[in-house]
Amino acid sequence: VPHLLSNGWLFLLIAVVNIEAGKKSSININTKCLGNVMRVDVGPLGGKLLDVSVVYNNSAILLTSSLASQCGLSVKIDQLGNAMIFASLQNCFAQNVDDKAFTTTLNLRLHGNQVAEDELYQMAETCHYTAWASREIVCERNYMEVSVKRSAPGDYTLPKQPFSSENQLGDPRRAAKAPIDAGFRIKTLVFFTPEEEKTMKVTDAQGQGYGISNTPTRLVLRSPITSPETYTWHVAGVPMTVLKTSTIFEKKWLSTQIHAAAACPILEGSVSFTPHSLSWFLPRHIDPLILSGQFKLLEVHMGVDGQRLDAAEMTDRRYSLSVNDIYIIIEIPVGAVGGHFKSHVQNGQYLTTYTIEPMLELLWTEDAAYEDTRYKVLLPITSPLLSRPPQVIDNTVPEDQIFKMLVGPFCSDVALKNITFPSEVLSIADCNARGLKVLEHMSPESCSKVFTLEVPFTYHGVVQRVTDLWLAGSARVYTICSHCLSGSTIVPPSVTGGCDYQNFYILVKYGTHGFNFQTQVGKQMLTSGLARKYSFMDNGTHFSFTVPFSAHNAAIEAIEASSVRSRLDVTLRNPDTTKNIQEFSVACSFMSTLTECFPNGTITALAMKLESVPSLQLSHLTLRDPTCGPTYSDDHYAHFTFTGNSCGTTRKFLPNMMVYENGISLPDLEIKKESKTDEPEYELKVACYFDINTNHAVAFNNRPRRSKPYAENAMGELQFEMRLALDDSYSTFHRVAADPIAKYLQEPLYIEVELMKSKNPEVSLELVSCWATEDDRTSLPKWDLIINGCANPKDPNQVIFHPVLPDARVQYPSNFKRFEIPMFAFAKDKDNLSQQVFVHCDVVVCDARSVVDGECHVQCSNKDDQMKGRKRAVSEGNNIKHVSSGPILMR
Repeated sequence: VPHLLSNGWLFLLIAVVNIEAGKKSSININTKCLGNVMRVDVGPLGGKLLDVSVVYNNSAILLTSSLASQCGLSVKIDQLGNAMIFASLQNCFAQNVDDKAFTTTLNLRLHGNQVAEDELYQMAETCHYTAWASREIVCERNYMEVSVKRSAPGDYTLPKQPFSSENQLGDPRRAAKAPIDAGFRIKTLVFFTPEEEKTMKVTDAQGQGYGISNTPTRLVLRSPITSPETYTWHVAGVPMTVLKTSTIFEKKWLSTQIHAAAACPILEGSVSFTPHSLSWFLPRHIDPLILSGQFKLLEVHMGVDGQRLDAAEMTDRRYSLSVNDIYIIIEIPVGAVGGHFKSHVQNGQYLTTYTIEPMLELLWTEDAAYEDTRYKVLLPITSPLLSRPPQVIDNTVPEDQIFKMLVGPFCSDVALKNITFPSEVLSIADCNARGLKVLEHMSPESCSKVFTLEVPFTYHGVVQRVTDLWLAGSARVYTICSHCLSGSTIVPPSVTGGCDYQNFYILVKYGTHGFNFQTQVGKQMLTSGLARKYSFMDNGTHFSFTVPFSAHNAAIEAIEASSVRSRLDVTLRNPDTTKNIQEFSVACSFMSTLTECFPNGTITALAMKLESVPSLQLSHLTLRDPTCGPTYSDDHYAHFTFTGNSCGTTRKFLPNMMVYENGISLPDLEIKKESKTDEPEYELKVACYFDINTNHAVAFNNRPRRSKPYAENAMGELQFEMRLALDDSYSTFHRVAADPIAKYLQEPLYIEVELMKSKNPEVSLELVSCWATEDDRTSLPKWDLIINGCANPKDPNQVIFHPVLPDARVQYPSNFKRFEIPMFAFAKDKDNLSQQVFVHCDVVVCDARSVVDGECHVQCSNKDDQMKGRKRAVSEGNNIKHVSSGPILMR
């Protein structure tokens, strides 16, 4: 009679437990010197507890969590019972020989079994390290450390260890007292955050968990990763914990300071996950640590658990390391060698997490003096809960009269406790005693434990029944329950992001191939045009874009004195169901000033639409004088331009300071018309501070000319260029290749004209005349700005000439001319203004040495003592050249 199988249920009770070792297992202790840190591997612990003590001056000090973060040590234990102890070479207890050899001694005690005696071990390791960079930064799981080179090795006084010989066993933070001698002595420690500067005495800082010490050539500062003096800053969208300090040393008559800063990435926001891989994004240019524009990345190394890996090892483990203009990216497959799985059971479901601790080590320089920084970060990463449903595979051959099943895979921390049959529950020992085979198998992979079960058809727990078969008579069916769980996972798209000092950075992962979705930024769909505006980039697996904090799609939540809090909402939507797949929001405070104060008394202010006042009409806002409305407004901004003696501006005097104040709000009548019971009133303070009673001393020396000047005849074409500066410092200019420049009415235009490629300080560039048009230089209407070298006396807003002083860009000031005019527009009729203007100038070059050449030496007439022009009329001739600006658009 043929034997047929039908599916039923097999019940297995699987418990998540620690793997037990033998009663008395030997412990292995291995040490590794890994650059500026040391690692101690201890294990297997065999289910015992591990206590770590540091040996200092022949005394053992128990390592607590607070002492570990202050002194540069950390401990981690995996679920297999293996421990890793990391110690900074410059930890509080290391014996340091000339910053070249570092010896750390640890006592290790295993305990926990009341029958067996404690196991005691002592290890001491000396690490040699001489490749110190000017600055070394270490980011660990519990602390951040920065070590900087000192310029005068023998002239600074700090205790080499924060422990005195008189208090070896007491609290080490109370024993850091600097001896008094002729060298510099540490005075205070200053912490810098965006909101304040906080000054502490060294003893107070150590009492709050900070570690500070002096080595023969370096200053070492260590902070717990969550200390109150740190702050979070977003760098290219990655949140980082930042510590900025200045250590002040004093001598009898002198004072000096050493700056030290560290910035460490935060797991949330820097790592993204899929069910099959994880990606770690570290900014390539870590702004809080870089002061110079001459940044150069020299080395990038990847590792795991503090140890570098070469290219072959990374390939074997299927790790990926890439560097682009913004990020250094590590990608690791879930389950790769170097990490481990941990099992979880929730609501009867079997889940896992994957944990690994990758390392990135960077080396960069910032200037020609080769002031280099070595940056090392060890980031413990644990994935979210992953669905890994086990499967039951039926390998039964009916002719063998035995059920054969394979169940798994499971992680290595899972043990099979019992098997449930319809009529009984059997332990593994009971199964083996009754002739049922239960075997455990481990594959070389890190999470592949499987169990095999063999049950004879004749076992009483097997259900037998006879069934009639068409054409074949009757058949005997043997049934055992076999529950097989299987399925496929569809990964939806996901969005993450962050911000830096002026932009939001958004990263969207595509998820499963072919998953259709739309991206909404704020209240607007991400169209191709908007994508170009926001610097959209796509690499096939994800796309990113950058949104300025002041963009119309961002919501302004609050306006402070020196910052604006803005929020960006990003929604991923299924176009077929119109349901949201994911809603993501990121809000940050951006350093920004909405008020500008100019030396000539002009004040500009920008009012922004607040999310909390959605019905506000910005065009209805006024200054204290209700007749002073905005010079420009739209649905998001209102721009005001006024002077210190107009529009209700008040003035008051402070010590060495004069303050002009005004306010932007709705007039009383508008408040009544537009007020909503659930909306707050809108009021924006405007203040400008000017220094007074400031004296400047100058010196001069008159020396007769030592030789007569001479000139060589030459031929060539003079070249001129007109450009528009961002402010009156004339240090930064609008790019010629950029989009047309847009300005508000009455906003100052800072114009510079240069004689190009001239290296003659005796040549003087002079402005003959300048004017503005709607189009080319000969078009009409036309408005004169400069006439015969002087400001147009009929212009109500006369040109302001700015002096040109030598700097890094300007070698010969006589080859430049600078002036300022307010932005204006031509009125086509009373309700229609032109949208663009061009500025044109006729220029001439003269000999500044010649007293005969009047073009360089004659003053303008000035009856009211208000005109800023300097030159008189010059004759038209072939020596006059022409120069024009590009279009300047009105906002």
